[in-house]
Amino acid sequence: MKTFLKLVMGMALVGLATACTTTPKVTKQAAPVEERPAVAGTPAQPAAPAKDSSGVEVLAAPDKGAVAGDPFSDPSSPLSKRVVYFEYDSSEIRDDARPVIEAHAAYLAQRSTASIVLEGHADERGSREYNLALGERRAKAVQQLMLLKGASARQIEVVSFGEERPVSAGHDDMAWSQNRRVELVYSKR
Repeated sequence: MKTFLKLVMGMALVGLATACTTTPKVTKQAAPVEERPAVAGTPAQPAAPAKDSSGVEVLAAPDKGAVAGDPFSDPSSPLSKRVVYFEYDSSEIRDDARPVIEAHAAYLAQRSTASIVLEGHADERGSREYNLALGERRAKAVQQLMLLKGASARQIEVVSFGEERPVSAGHDDMAWSQNRRVELVYSKR
């Protein structure tokens, strides 16, 4: 009983000490701002156009092969699509997925330092082992098409997660169709 009383008293003292402590007030000050003049060539002030020997302004022609912006962010670019879907219990690449895979293969073929991980997935139907094997077959099917279209084997890694990482947690055809996929994940080097 004495031990219990000591324990209760000790807890009360700790609680009282904690309640009585005050936290220091921190005053927020605005960060100092330094005014600087714009430098030529910055977005605020573009560089002056070049002039030839006769004094006529010379404008550079845009690069015909250049893509404005990031092709991975451009919704009209097939590179912005990084998920390939499959039919039930199949690792056969659908016709609507071929242009996406071919675009990513061309991207890899043009950039020898780029690399990608193909993550194979399956829906929840089937055993864990079966779904891991199915996810791997799907990822390898995408890999095979990429290799045929010019990507290098050393640029591509295949991983299967089976049913372990569903996108949709539902238990119907709509959810299952979203989970039967291969995700194309570019890795950083």
